[in-house]
Amino acid sequence: MNRKLASVEKILDVQPIPNANTIECVSVRGWKCVARKGEFKVGDLCIYCEIDSLIPMRPEFEFLRKSCYVKYDGGEGFRIRTVHLRGQVSQGICFPISILNTIWKYNYLPILAAGMDVTDILGIVKYDPPLPACLSGTAVGYLPTFIQETDEKRIQNYTEFFPDIFNKKDIMYSVTEKLDGSSGTFYLKEDHFGVCSHHLELCYNEKNTFWRIAKEQKIEEKLRTVARNLALQGELIGPGIEKNRYQLKEHEIRFFSVFDIDNYRYFNPIEFNDMMKILNLSTVPILKEYYQIPDTINELLVAADDVSVLNKNVIREGLVIRSMNYTERISFKVLNNAYLLKYKK
Repeated sequence: MNRKLASVEKILDVQPIPNANTIECVSVRGWKCVARKGEFKVGDLCIYCEIDSLIPMRPEFEFLRKSCYVKYDGGEGFRIRTVHLRGQVSQGICFPISILNTIWKYNYLPILAAGMDVTDILGIVKYDPPLPACLSGTAVGYLPTFIQETDEKRIQNYTEFFPDIFNKKDIMYSVTEKLDGSSGTFYLKEDHFGVCSHHLELCYNEKNTFWRIAKEQKIEEKLRTVARNLALQGELIGPGIEKNRYQLKEHEIRFFSVFDIDNYRYFNPIEFNDMMKILNLSTVPILKEYYQIPDTINELLVAADDVSVLNKNVIREGLVIRSMNYTERISFKVLNNAYLLKYKK
Protein backbone atom coordinates (compact mmCIF):
# COMPACT_ATOMS: atom_id res chain seq x y z
CA MET A 1 0.00 0.00 0.00
CA ASN A 2 1.35 3.41 -0.96
CA ARG A 3 1.71 5.98 1.78
CA LYS A 4 -1.01 8.61 2.00
CA LEU A 5 0.92 11.83 1.48
CA ALA A 6 -1.89 14.16 0.42
CA SER A 7 -5.37 14.11 1.87
CA VAL A 8 -8.49 16.15 2.39
CA GLU A 9 -8.41 17.48 5.95
CA LYS A 10 -10.32 19.87 8.16
CA ILE A 11 -8.74 23.04 9.54
CA LEU A 12 -8.93 22.57 13.31
CA ASP A 13 -7.45 25.86 14.49
CA VAL A 14 -6.11 29.17 13.18
CA GLN A 15 -3.69 31.24 15.25
CA PRO A 16 -1.78 34.47 14.59
CA ILE A 17 2.02 34.46 14.33
CA PRO A 18 3.61 37.29 16.34
CA ASN A 19 5.05 40.08 14.18
CA ALA A 20 3.71 38.51 10.98
CA ASN A 21 1.28 40.51 8.87
CA THR A 22 0.74 38.19 5.92
CA ILE A 23 0.91 34.67 7.38
CA GLU A 24 -0.70 32.71 10.20
CA CYS A 25 -0.57 29.21 11.68
CA VAL A 26 -3.23 26.61 10.89
CA SER A 27 -3.63 23.20 12.56
CA VAL A 28 -4.42 20.03 10.58
CA ARG A 29 -4.65 16.73 12.48
CA GLY A 30 -1.60 17.02 14.75
CA TRP A 31 0.38 19.22 12.35
CA LYS A 32 0.95 22.97 12.34
CA CYS A 33 1.46 24.74 9.00
CA VAL A 34 2.05 28.31 7.95
CA ALA A 35 -0.56 29.63 5.51
CA ARG A 36 -1.46 32.95 3.95
CA LYS A 37 -3.44 35.10 6.33
CA GLY A 38 -7.17 34.75 5.80
CA GLU A 39 -6.83 31.81 3.41
CA PHE A 40 -8.51 29.37 5.83
CA LYS A 41 -10.93 29.49 8.71
CA VAL A 42 -11.74 26.84 11.31
CA GLY A 43 -13.86 24.07 9.80
CA ASP A 44 -12.70 24.59 6.21
CA LEU A 45 -11.62 21.60 4.19
CA CYS A 46 -8.16 21.82 2.64
CA ILE A 47 -5.68 19.63 0.78
CA TYR A 48 -2.88 18.83 3.22
CA CYS A 49 0.48 17.48 1.94
CA GLU A 50 2.86 15.97 4.48
CA ILE A 51 6.56 16.72 4.76
CA ASP A 52 8.65 14.71 2.28
CA SER A 53 5.86 14.93 -0.26
CA LEU A 54 7.29 15.44 -3.75
CA ILE A 55 4.89 17.69 -5.65
CA PRO A 56 4.96 17.51 -9.46
CA MET A 57 6.15 20.28 -11.73
CA ARG A 58 3.00 22.17 -12.69
CA PRO A 59 2.34 25.89 -13.18
CA GLU A 60 0.01 25.90 -10.16
CA PHE A 61 2.91 24.93 -7.89
CA GLU A 62 5.59 27.21 -9.34
CA PHE A 63 5.42 29.47 -6.28
CA LEU A 64 7.25 26.63 -4.44
CA ARG A 65 10.29 26.73 -6.73
CA LYS A 66 12.46 29.08 -4.67
CA SER A 67 12.18 27.09 -1.44
CA CYS A 68 11.31 23.53 -2.49
CA TYR A 69 12.81 22.67 -5.90
CA VAL A 70 14.86 19.44 -6.04
CA LYS A 71 16.26 17.11 -8.68
CA TYR A 72 16.15 13.38 -8.07
CA ASP A 73 16.67 10.14 -9.95
CA GLY A 74 14.12 10.22 -12.73
CA GLY A 75 13.04 13.82 -12.60
CA GLU A 76 12.45 16.97 -10.60
CA GLY A 77 9.78 18.38 -8.36
CA PHE A 78 8.99 20.39 -5.25
CA ARG A 79 9.88 18.73 -1.95
CA ILE A 80 7.91 19.74 1.13
CA ARG A 81 10.10 19.85 4.24
CA THR A 82 10.07 21.22 7.78
CA VAL A 83 10.70 24.97 7.77
CA HIS A 84 10.88 27.79 10.31
CA LEU A 85 9.00 30.98 9.40
CA ARG A 86 8.84 33.98 11.72
CA GLY A 87 9.48 31.75 14.71
CA GLN A 88 6.83 29.19 13.74
CA VAL A 89 7.71 25.61 12.77
CA SER A 90 5.73 24.60 9.70
CA GLN A 91 5.41 20.94 8.70
CA GLY A 92 3.58 20.33 5.46
CA ILE A 93 1.54 22.60 3.25
CA CYS A 94 -2.17 23.30 2.93
CA PHE A 95 -3.78 24.09 -0.41
CA PRO A 96 -7.34 25.40 -0.87
CA ILE A 97 -9.70 22.58 -1.78
CA SER A 98 -10.41 24.31 -5.09
CA ILE A 99 -6.96 23.36 -6.40
CA LEU A 100 -8.37 19.99 -7.44
CA ASN A 101 -10.87 21.65 -9.74
CA THR A 102 -8.29 24.12 -11.05
CA ILE A 103 -5.86 21.43 -12.14
CA TRP A 104 -8.20 18.78 -13.49
CA LYS A 105 -11.16 20.89 -14.60
CA TYR A 106 -13.44 18.50 -12.75
CA ASN A 107 -15.78 19.28 -9.88
CA TYR A 108 -14.50 17.17 -6.98
CA LEU A 109 -16.22 19.23 -4.31
CA PRO A 110 -19.43 17.16 -3.89
CA ILE A 111 -17.50 13.94 -3.13
CA LEU A 112 -14.82 15.30 -0.81
CA ALA A 113 -14.67 14.34 2.86
CA ALA A 114 -12.03 14.66 5.59
CA GLY A 115 -9.52 11.84 5.38
CA MET A 116 -9.94 11.20 1.65
CA ASP A 117 -6.63 10.24 0.00
CA VAL A 118 -5.77 12.46 -2.98
CA THR A 119 -2.09 11.49 -3.31
CA ASP A 120 -2.53 9.86 -6.71
CA ILE A 121 -4.97 12.48 -7.95
CA LEU A 122 -2.33 15.16 -7.35
CA GLY A 123 0.52 13.00 -8.69
CA ILE A 124 2.45 13.22 -5.44
CA VAL A 125 5.11 10.68 -4.45
CA LYS A 126 7.39 10.36 -1.42
CA TYR A 127 10.81 11.97 -1.65
CA ASP A 128 13.55 9.44 -0.96
CA PRO A 129 17.15 10.68 -0.96
CA PRO A 130 19.52 8.67 -3.19
CA LEU A 131 21.30 5.71 -1.58
CA PRO A 132 24.98 6.28 -0.78
CA ALA A 133 27.43 4.41 -3.00
CA CYS A 134 28.29 1.89 -0.27
CA LEU A 135 24.69 0.67 -0.24
CA SER A 136 24.11 0.40 -3.97
CA GLY A 137 23.78 -2.95 -5.70
CA THR A 138 21.64 -5.16 -7.90
CA ALA A 139 18.19 -6.00 -6.58
CA VAL A 140 16.60 -9.45 -6.52
CA GLY A 141 13.25 -7.70 -6.30
CA TYR A 142 11.17 -5.72 -3.85
CA LEU A 143 11.12 -6.39 -0.12
CA PRO A 144 9.35 -9.76 0.27
CA THR A 145 5.62 -9.47 0.98
CA PHE A 146 5.90 -11.75 4.02
CA ILE A 147 7.82 -8.95 5.83
CA GLN A 148 6.39 -5.58 6.83
CA GLU A 149 8.31 -2.56 5.56
CA THR A 150 9.81 -0.33 8.24
CA ASP A 151 7.85 2.91 8.29
CA GLU A 152 6.76 4.19 11.70
CA LYS A 153 3.82 6.58 11.71
CA ARG A 154 4.49 10.12 12.90
CA ILE A 155 2.75 11.10 16.11
CA GLN A 156 1.15 14.06 14.29
CA ASN A 157 -0.93 11.52 12.36
CA TYR A 158 -2.21 9.87 15.53
CA THR A 159 -5.83 10.88 14.85
CA GLU A 160 -5.84 8.62 11.81
CA PHE A 161 -4.10 5.57 13.27
CA PHE A 162 -4.52 5.77 17.07
CA PRO A 163 -7.35 8.26 17.75
CA ASP A 164 -7.62 7.53 21.49
CA ILE A 165 -3.90 7.24 22.24
CA PHE A 166 -3.74 10.06 24.80
CA ASN A 167 -6.71 8.65 26.73
CA LYS A 168 -5.26 5.15 27.22
CA LYS A 169 -3.28 5.69 30.40
CA ASP A 170 -3.13 1.97 31.20
CA ILE A 171 -0.78 1.28 28.27
CA MET A 172 2.95 1.40 29.01
CA TYR A 173 5.58 2.01 26.36
CA SER A 174 9.19 1.40 25.43
CA VAL A 175 11.14 4.45 24.23
CA THR A 176 14.17 4.16 21.96
CA GLU A 177 16.29 6.71 20.15
CA LYS A 178 15.53 7.05 16.44
CA LEU A 179 18.81 6.87 14.57
CA ASP A 180 19.39 8.67 11.28
CA GLY A 181 20.90 6.09 8.95
CA SER A 182 19.66 3.64 6.35
CA SER A 183 17.24 0.91 7.38
CA GLY A 184 17.92 -2.68 6.42
CA THR A 185 16.28 -6.09 6.89
CA PHE A 186 18.02 -9.45 7.34
CA TYR A 187 15.81 -12.51 7.24
CA LEU A 188 15.81 -16.27 7.32
CA LYS A 189 12.80 -18.09 5.86
CA GLU A 190 13.01 -21.85 5.63
CA ASP A 191 16.52 -22.26 4.24
CA HIS A 192 16.88 -18.91 2.49
CA PHE A 193 18.83 -16.00 3.99
CA GLY A 194 18.07 -12.60 2.50
CA VAL A 195 19.48 -9.09 2.88
CA CYS A 196 17.34 -6.06 2.04
CA SER A 197 17.58 -2.30 1.92
CA HIS A 198 14.50 -0.29 2.87
CA HIS A 199 12.54 -1.28 -0.24
CA LEU A 200 14.54 -3.95 -2.07
CA GLU A 201 16.04 -7.39 -1.57
CA LEU A 202 19.67 -7.29 -2.66
CA CYS A 203 21.76 -9.76 -4.61
CA TYR A 204 24.90 -10.86 -2.80
CA ASN A 205 27.64 -8.27 -3.28
CA GLU A 206 30.67 -8.20 -1.00
CA LYS A 207 31.05 -4.45 -1.68
CA ASN A 208 27.53 -3.69 -0.47
CA THR A 209 27.68 -2.57 3.16
CA PHE A 210 24.45 -4.37 4.17
CA TRP A 211 25.93 -7.66 2.96
CA ARG A 212 29.33 -6.94 4.47
CA ILE A 213 27.77 -6.21 7.86
CA ALA A 214 25.72 -9.41 7.60
CA LYS A 215 28.93 -11.40 7.10
CA GLU A 216 30.89 -9.57 9.81
CA GLN A 217 28.10 -9.95 12.37
CA LYS A 218 27.42 -13.57 11.34
CA ILE A 219 23.72 -12.70 11.15
CA GLU A 220 22.80 -15.70 9.02
CA GLU A 221 24.55 -18.15 11.34
CA LYS A 222 22.95 -16.58 14.38
CA LEU A 223 19.46 -16.73 12.88
CA ARG A 224 19.92 -20.42 12.07
CA THR A 225 20.62 -21.18 15.73
CA VAL A 226 17.09 -20.16 16.79
CA ALA A 227 15.37 -22.34 14.15
CA ARG A 228 12.59 -19.81 13.41
CA ASN A 229 11.57 -17.81 10.37
CA LEU A 230 12.49 -14.30 11.49
CA ALA A 231 13.39 -10.91 10.02
CA LEU A 232 15.69 -8.54 11.88
CA GLN A 233 15.32 -4.86 11.07
CA GLY A 234 17.88 -2.26 11.98
CA GLU A 235 19.53 1.03 11.16
CA LEU A 236 22.89 1.07 9.39
CA ILE A 237 25.00 4.05 10.46
CA GLY A 238 28.56 5.15 9.86
CA PRO A 239 30.85 6.61 7.17
CA GLY A 240 29.11 7.70 3.99
CA ILE A 241 25.59 7.35 5.41
CA GLU A 242 23.55 10.48 6.20
CA LYS A 243 26.83 12.42 6.51
CA ASN A 244 27.86 10.14 9.38
CA ARG A 245 26.09 12.31 11.94
CA TYR A 246 27.41 10.24 14.85
CA GLN A 247 31.04 10.55 13.64
CA LEU A 248 31.69 6.80 13.69
CA LYS A 249 34.91 5.32 12.35
CA GLU A 250 33.27 2.08 11.21
CA HIS A 251 29.81 1.03 10.05
CA GLU A 252 27.42 -0.33 12.67
CA ILE A 253 24.01 -1.96 12.52
CA ARG A 254 21.69 -1.17 15.42
CA PHE A 255 18.54 -3.31 15.46
CA PHE A 256 15.12 -1.98 16.41
CA SER A 257 12.66 -4.80 15.65
CA VAL A 258 12.20 -8.51 15.11
CA PHE A 259 9.42 -9.67 12.79
CA ASP A 260 7.91 -13.15 13.18
CA ILE A 261 7.40 -14.24 9.56
CA ASP A 262 5.23 -17.29 10.26
CA ASN A 263 2.80 -15.40 12.48
CA TYR A 264 3.16 -12.09 10.59
CA ARG A 265 3.66 -9.99 13.70
CA TYR A 266 6.33 -7.92 15.41
CA PHE A 267 7.87 -9.03 18.68
CA ASN A 268 6.91 -6.78 21.55
CA PRO A 269 9.78 -4.88 23.25
CA ILE A 270 10.30 -7.56 25.90
CA GLU A 271 10.50 -10.34 23.31
CA PHE A 272 12.73 -8.16 21.15
CA ASN A 273 15.23 -7.49 23.93
CA ASP A 274 15.36 -11.19 24.82
CA MET A 275 16.02 -12.16 21.20
CA MET A 276 18.78 -9.58 20.81
CA LYS A 277 20.53 -11.07 23.86
CA ILE A 278 20.21 -14.58 22.42
CA LEU A 279 21.62 -13.42 19.07
CA ASN A 280 24.23 -11.15 20.69
CA LEU A 281 23.37 -8.21 18.45
CA SER A 282 23.34 -4.49 19.22
CA THR A 283 20.12 -2.49 19.51
CA VAL A 284 19.27 1.14 19.03
CA PRO A 285 19.64 3.04 22.33
CA ILE A 286 16.85 2.02 24.70
CA LEU A 287 15.96 5.14 26.70
CA LYS A 288 13.01 4.09 28.85
CA GLU A 289 10.76 1.12 29.49
CA TYR A 290 7.30 1.11 31.07
CA TYR A 291 6.91 4.75 30.09
CA GLN A 292 3.55 6.49 30.27
CA ILE A 293 3.09 8.97 27.46
CA PRO A 294 2.06 12.54 28.40
CA ASP A 295 -1.21 14.21 27.48
CA THR A 296 -0.27 16.15 24.35
CA ILE A 297 1.81 16.05 21.18
CA ASN A 298 3.69 19.17 22.29
CA GLU A 299 4.92 17.39 25.43
CA LEU A 300 6.17 14.50 23.31
CA LEU A 301 7.97 16.93 20.99
CA VAL A 302 9.68 18.47 24.01
CA ALA A 303 10.74 14.98 25.18
CA ALA A 304 12.23 14.27 21.74
CA ASP A 305 14.38 17.41 21.81
CA ASP A 306 17.71 16.23 23.22
CA VAL A 307 21.15 14.99 22.18
CA SER A 308 22.02 11.54 20.85
CA VAL A 309 23.19 8.78 23.16
CA LEU A 310 25.75 7.85 20.50
CA ASN A 311 27.28 11.33 20.33
CA LYS A 312 26.49 14.05 22.84
CA ASN A 313 27.56 16.70 20.34
CA VAL A 314 24.76 15.74 17.94
CA ILE A 315 21.06 16.56 18.23
CA ARG A 316 19.10 13.31 18.16
CA GLU A 317 16.70 12.68 15.32
CA GLY A 318 13.85 11.75 17.64
CA LEU A 319 12.16 8.92 19.49
CA VAL A 320 10.39 5.70 18.58
CA ILE A 321 7.69 4.70 21.05
CA ARG A 322 6.12 1.22 21.15
CA SER A 323 3.57 -0.32 23.48
CA MET A 324 5.08 -2.91 25.83
CA ASN A 325 2.27 -5.42 25.37
CA TYR A 326 0.57 -6.26 22.13
CA THR A 327 -3.02 -6.65 23.21
CA GLU A 328 -3.11 -3.52 21.11
CA ARG A 329 0.12 -2.79 19.22
CA ILE A 330 0.85 0.92 19.13
CA SER A 331 4.03 2.16 17.50
CA PHE A 332 4.96 5.65 16.33
CA LYS A 333 7.84 8.07 15.97
CA VAL A 334 8.31 11.53 17.41
CA LEU A 335 10.79 13.48 15.30
CA ASN A 336 12.84 16.25 16.83
CA ASN A 337 11.95 19.49 15.07
CA ALA A 338 15.36 20.98 15.92
CA TYR A 339 17.00 18.07 14.08
CA LEU A 340 14.74 18.42 11.05
CA LEU A 341 15.43 22.15 10.79
CA LYS A 342 19.20 21.72 11.10
CA TYR A 343 19.87 18.63 8.99
CA LYS A 344 16.90 17.89 6.71
CA LYS A 345 17.14 20.97 4.54
